[in-house]
Amino acid sequence: MNRVFSKIELLLTAVAVLAVSLVAPTAAAAKKLNVITATTDLAALAQEVGGDKINVEAMAKGYQDPHFVEAKPSFLLKLRQADMLIVVGLQLEIGWLPPLITQSGNSRIQVGANGYLDASQFSQILEIPQGSITRAMGDVHPLGNPHYWLDPDNGRRVAKGIAGKLAEMDPEDAAYFQQREQDFERRLAEADKKWQADMKPFRGRKVITYHNSAPNFAHHFGLDVVGFVEPRPGIPPTPSHTIEVINMMKRDHVKVIMVEPYFDRKTPDSIARESGGTVVEYLPSVGGLKEVTTYFQLFDYDVALLTKAFQANP
Repeated sequence: MNRVFSKIELLLTAVAVLAVSLVAPTAAAAKKLNVITATTDLAALAQEVGGDKINVEAMAKGYQDPHFVEAKPSFLLKLRQADMLIVVGLQLEIGWLPPLITQSGNSRIQVGANGYLDASQFSQILEIPQGSITRAMGDVHPLGNPHYWLDPDNGRRVAKGIAGKLAEMDPEDAAYFQQREQDFERRLAEADKKWQADMKPFRGRKVITYHNSAPNFAHHFGLDVVGFVEPRPGIPPTPSHTIEVINMMKRDHVKVIMVEPYFDRKTPDSIARESGGTVVEYLPSVGGLKEVTTYFQLFDYDVALLTKAFQANP
């Protein structure tokens, strides 16, 4: 009888151990903060400081224009389950994200709630308009240019801000987030030394961009953006403006046109042919190409692309 009882005890113990092993990972996974970001760049920065203490996913893809993202039903599910939402701000997402936030019904991530984080508050913002703004000016952002993540200094500032918010929401892991943020700052400073060294011979070089998405990148690396393929932000190229750009490039010896991957190449390629310049399809976001998966790889790619273009077009 005791032998039978012992066998039953062993069986129950084995079942209990198995149950704990199955439940434990679920409990550990449940402890992670669910972080949703508007863009891949913010997701990459959140991952740097959040590590394995968070689950993070971006809504917009790196190859999409973040101004114009199709609001998918799947976004609502992600937002409903989110503990934290990180946005670019400065009205970049105004055309698609606000209704989703409202419809999600998630009180944690509503504007002003503890789980809502506007990353622009940590950044140096350029091109804040002065005076009145009208629709005739195109899609001008009244709070300043929202493409601030293309400056590594802003990347550092945003990462620090995200780490602070994560520590606030998960105090037990505050030291972990702080350590990862400090390590990110160290690695970013080292990487930026190389990027700056590579770009130093080309400081002051004049470039054209399709959309006004590179002022922070240009400011950080000393480039001079002297014109745009768009006549005004968000307005498609016109024949008259295209001729003006061609003439300006010839007159001012501008050789490089930077184009985002989501714009039609037809007009910039035509401008390049007529002006003797070259088009480079730079990446404004992590994930613009499938192999560019981190914030570091974004700058590695763009710096290498531009230095090669400048060398080939002195």
